[in-house]
Amino acid sequence: MTYQELLDRARECMGPCKACPECNGRACGGHIPGPGAKGVGDVAIRNYDEWKKIRINMDTIHPGFTPDTSFDFFGYKMKYPIFAGPVGAVNLHYGDKLNDLQYNDILVKACADAGIAAFTGDGTNPEVMKAACSAIRSAGGCGIPTVKPWDVNTLREKFALVKESDSFAVAMDVDAAGLPFLQNLNPPAGSKSVEELGEIIRESGKPFIVKGIMTVKGARKAKLAGASAIVVSNHGGRVLDQCPATAEVLSDIASEVGGDVKVLVDGGIRSGVDIFKALALGADGVLIARPYVTAVYGGAAEGVALYTDIGIDNIYR
Repeated sequence: MTYQELLDRARECMGPCKACPECNGRACGGHIPGPGAKGVGDVAIRNYDEWKKIRINMDTIHPGFTPDTSFDFFGYKMKYPIFAGPVGAVNLHYGDKLNDLQYNDILVKACADAGIAAFTGDGTNPEVMKAACSAIRSAGGCGIPTVKPWDVNTLREKFALVKESDSFAVAMDVDAAGLPFLQNLNPPAGSKSVEELGEIIRESGKPFIVKGIMTVKGARKAKLAGASAIVVSNHGGRVLDQCPATAEVLSDIASEVGGDVKVLVDGGIRSGVDIFKALALGADGVLIARPYVTAVYGGAAEGVALYTDIGIDNIYR
């Protein structure tokens, strides 16, 4: 399969996503439901554009060598510092060819086979987390369940599933408290104080990743609460309209807490060159979400392997 064939197949079953050759946020605009960003839809576009503004330069006189791209993440040995980002409600946002259960079954194993790992999404349907944790367990624990900022009782139920999954870490996208479809639901979800987050982290019993950090102050709070890692993320622009791009805030955040916690970043990263830039700015690894949805819809496991190799090929080989 070529990447063009993957895109052609994805366009037959994805909507309103256009399965663009490179996902830059422009075609989707503010389409929600759908893969777009909130409000005017400019944050997803800004995420993409800011990585492209950063330039790389070459030292052309050096010994020849093969770069070491391996990454040790809480004891899990990865071939590349790449994670597939968590995506939920895929049938709502991307078309009904797949539901969350089917999507995670494909994604988790395919990422493990490609030498990387997947964050899995969560949803209001409890079966989503059950299936995600089951997929991770079947892949030998290679995956990171990502829970929404639910109430304490719901989180205890989720963490019981997480422990059964044998995952090497667990994550919470704290910024999901601002997602429109999580408002006024049962079970309730909402923002967390440092103290509440600390209790949640201790309850989880695993290395804990706080996703949705966009300020130095927020990074300090996550560290104080006991997070083992953070993800610099604006949720692809789906939570807050007109906020900065992740590339604009990464360096300051990494300078503040890097070395004390692992620093990951997402938002508009689309190529090996973008990954190189993120690492140079202080990130330990990156998350890529929307393009992996296209890869799964257009090519299933083969699509995941193909997209991973394409991204790495254009910088490391």
